[in-house]
Amino acid sequence: MRKGFTIWLTGISGSGKSTIGAGVRDALKQRGRSVELLDSGRIRKQINRSLGFSREEIEAHTMRLGYECNLLNRNGVIAIVAAVSPYRDVRDRLREYIDDFVEVYCRCAMEVLLARDDKGLFERAKRGEIQHVAGINAPYEEPISPETLLNTDQQGKEECVYKVVATLEVLGRIERVESACYSAEEEAMIRRRLHDLGYL
Repeated sequence: MRKGFTIWLTGISGSGKSTIGAGVRDALKQRGRSVELLDSGRIRKQINRSLGFSREEIEAHTMRLGYECNLLNRNGVIAIVAAVSPYRDVRDRLREYIDDFVEVYCRCAMEVLLARDDKGLFERAKRGEIQHVAGINAPYEEPISPETLLNTDQQGKEECVYKVVATLEVLGRIERVESACYSAEEEAMIRRRLHDLGYL
């Protein structure tokens, strides 16, 4: 049985986590891997409805997601999580708790997030109508050394998906495919970054 691992996409709402996570899932499934995409918002509504948005409740929700990842990984399934998960120390705990953890930071400029805000989440938060919106009236602590950094206000979905997949290949989490859509220069850049971060 192939070994499972966890890809954890973090970033402020609207930064593209779910979209990129779905793209990575599809790319890995095309390679014959067993993959599950865990969307934090859907799981909160379906399973963790009793949890609110205090720091303690956000931490509990995040760690429950991590528990699900561990179960999937032990059974050879790659778990992909799309979750704001705003607290750095909680994500660091996940890295210790989950045997094989790959962090992907979806970074996006606030002006772009505001332009993408079709549901008016950020505007409502600014007016004080809703609370606990990371980046507006609640904290979001950026990752310091994620395995993959995606500037989703500058890079399209396909480019972001390829970058995540390329990182997984360089890290040895998945087999390399000769038809990969990234160049040798891009791979060398990824290798340098991962080496500098201590992951290689």
